[in-house]
Amino acid sequence: MNQGRLPENVVHFTRLLRAAGLRIGPDRAIDAVRALEIAGAHRREDWYWTMSAVLLSREQQRPIFDQAFNIFWRDPKLAERMMSLMLPKAHGRAPKPEEQQSQRLTDALYHQKNQSEKEQERIELEARLTFSSREVLQRMDFDTMSAAELTEARRMLSELRLPLPVIRTRRFEKKISGIRIDLRKTLQESLRKGGDVIPLVRAAPRELHPPLVVLCDISGSMNPYSRMFLHFLHAITNDRDRVSVFVFGTRLTNITRQLRHRDVDVAMTRVAEAIKDWSGGTRIGGSLREFNYKWARRVLGQNACVLLVSDGLDRDAGEGLAGEMERLSKSCRFLVWLNPLLRYEKFEARPAGVRAMLPFVDLFLPVHNLKSLVDLAKAINGPMVRTRQEMRQWT
Repeated sequence: MNQGRLPENVVHFTRLLRAAGLRIGPDRAIDAVRALEIAGAHRREDWYWTMSAVLLSREQQRPIFDQAFNIFWRDPKLAERMMSLMLPKAHGRAPKPEEQQSQRLTDALYHQKNQSEKEQERIELEARLTFSSREVLQRMDFDTMSAAELTEARRMLSELRLPLPVIRTRRFEKKISGIRIDLRKTLQESLRKGGDVIPLVRAAPRELHPPLVVLCDISGSMNPYSRMFLHFLHAITNDRDRVSVFVFGTRLTNITRQLRHRDVDVAMTRVAEAIKDWSGGTRIGGSLREFNYKWARRVLGQNACVLLVSDGLDRDAGEGLAGEMERLSKSCRFLVWLNPLLRYEKFEARPAGVRAMLPFVDLFLPVHNLKSLVDLAKAINGPMVRTRQEMRQWT
């Protein structure tokens, strides 16, 4: 790094971090320049630790800082290569989440380019998105979206919510209009006031949103849909409590704690580190067996609702799947199966796994675009009553 251009380089670097979402003001940039001058850093490691000590205020900011540091201080031509990632790929394996750069950092590097190149690329990007308005984008299949359209779809997914109707529990809470008199609290109130006047404390049944449990298939055939659905799960996990998320391919993995992180980039990185069988085979029966015996009693209490996201293509040809589906259906209040193959009008339940799962499902819906997720929210927001009349057309 040229010491004569130290202040200029530090200012450009802080602007990149600020554009990526980190709260860094001019005072931090001045402090970073002074710290580097005092430390006399000559090695890359010295630069890294000096800059991070001054510019970072939270440990959660370090992943963005690390990517920006490696890109800005080692490879100035990487901005052009990162812009090429926004173009659709004609072939090749889809990158895993841990192989993807932060989208915020990609956008920040895009704005670091000179004005003429930025205007030219903005025109090209807008030309690609002209045909894809908000309404059209909602109906596009996730598997056919370009990188720029996927970015816009992720932003729209972060705004979606999944409301569940409140249910009446057995527990009571203090309520003025309650029809039941709470004797214990009534005696407590009388003791506080000396026993002269006994105010009657009324109670009514407590109403709560039921827990939500999600089982998402991450096998190779579900890859483009499970990635987008995980972004949707991140939004609803941080919007409400009592949400449990599991993913399965050849094994079952609990990613609830990883999705709790507010930063979607950090959350997806932690999810990728926790999953060991991404885009592999599918053992639906074995995964459901592990869930029923290990997790069902922990997360399926209090009338929990279950969302099962899978295409039903089982490597074991549905062996033991019917029994595990029956147990799962009896353990929850409502079981919704989301299948991307249902987007085809001529879909038939021919695979053995699909035929084994359908008799125990309360609702069978597609999940392949933004509109299907909106329809899902509308469908489960109604009365949660077991009705399986619509399942007969598939069996």
